[in-house]
Amino acid sequence: MISLSGVEKSFKDGAREIQVLRGVDLRVEEGEMAAILGPSGSGKSTLLHVAGGLDRDYRGEVSVAGKPLDRLGVRELARLRNETIGFVFQSFNLLPGLSALENVMLPGMLRTPDGEPPGAIRVRAMEVLERVGLLSKALAPPARLSGGERQRVAIARALFARPRVLLADEPTGNLDAFTGDEITRLFAEMARGGMAVLVVTHEERISRAAGRVLHLREGRLS
Repeated sequence: MISLSGVEKSFKDGAREIQVLRGVDLRVEEGEMAAILGPSGSGKSTLLHVAGGLDRDYRGEVSVAGKPLDRLGVRELARLRNETIGFVFQSFNLLPGLSALENVMLPGMLRTPDGEPPGAIRVRAMEVLERVGLLSKALAPPARLSGGERQRVAIARALFARPRVLLADEPTGNLDAFTGDEITRLFAEMARGGMAVLVVTHEERISRAAGRVLHLREGRLS
């Protein structure tokens, strides 16, 4: 579950203070897929970064899976992101020196020593690559993948940990229509399986699949 209450976020532009989020209240339950629509620059990505604990410079209250983010230390927050939250970034954030498979395996390899053995991590990473239709490209580095294929690797990495919460920033923006529809269906399936899915987008196909659609305008949700 994701909960934001009275969240405000601003930044300095010279002598001016620009407010990006204005008293945002949002709750996404387990088993729900919610989409936030808004034009570029409306604060959609900022809202997602706050919800995922990537941006802690805000006012208000945020909790994920029942844990208030402002009460977590750096290590606790990192563990929550690694084990509970799956991120799909607009810019992929893949490591160029690793293969597609190794990029997907990375969250598992970074866990504490009592985590899964490398063999089990590899098997699970191959399973999620197959789920997004990229098993045949498992050994390819990001430089040999198309933009759409890189996005699917990023989605596979987000799903690797079987997270309770999935946060996605324009996840189908670099995909062709067919692949985008497949990924949208996958997100909806994840929600039906009990995950809380929050997607920020400007694409109607995602909003059509979401159980709830909100609009972000001038820092406010409606």
